[in-house]
Formats: sequence, structure tokens, C-alpha cells
Amino acid sequence: MSLRTLAEQDLTVTLEDAAGFGWPVTVTAPDGTSGALTGSSTDIAQVIDPDTGEAVSGRMAAVGLRISTLTTRGLGIPRGIADSASKPWLVTFDDINGNAYTFKVMKSNPDRALGLVVCILEAYGGA
Repeated sequence: MSLRTLAEQDLTVTLEDAAGFGWPVTVTAPDGTSGALTGSSTDIAQVIDPDTGEAVSGRMAAVGLRISTLTTRGLGIPRGIADSASKPWLVTFDDINGNAYTFKVMKSNPDRALGLVVCILEAYGGA
């Protein structure tokens, strides 16, 4: 077995293990297809201003998901949809206190060698 194949299989433990760092995430495609997955999520309130290099108050959210799980659930790889008249890919997850937040996928960065996609998110619908 190649190291790439082994690394992708290890995502079951390193990314999708709910007893470890895995976190429940719901992904909804623009066509309404939805799936409950486990991945890695972040939602922080401090970002770096690219013009000044200073830390500023803002919101940066992202989620990391296993591509093979997305495919198995019939979802495919989420992507940002620039057309505001079209339905976006949505991602919902709870914070550590149980408050649910919904985000739209602004950009996705798939790593097809490892089988992981990191989606950069933006607050959606009053999140």
C-alpha cells in the first residue's frame, strides 16, 4: 500500500474520529442534497489585516472534510459559488457551547493527493 493511500485511510482517525478531533458537520449542496459528516472545524474572531499585518477583530471560519466521505454521501467537493442569485454550498456546525451556525462556502481548497478539502466559510443567514 502506498503512503498516500495509507494517509487517506488515516483520515478516518485523524479527521473523522468523533472521540478525537472530529466534529459533527452538516454539508448541504445547492440542489438540497445534505449529509451529516464528521470533520475539523474552526470559527475564530481574530484575523490578520493583510495591509497592515496587525491583528483585527473579524471572523474566520473553515472546515476540513474527507473527499471520499463527501463522494460516498453523494455530495461531491463543495465550492464557492460567486453568483449571488444561485444557491450556495452550506456548512452547519455547532460551537463548543452547542450554538449552531450556518456558513456558505466562499472558497474550497481540495488536496486530491491526500483526499482532503478545506473550505473557507462566510457567515450565512444571520450566523
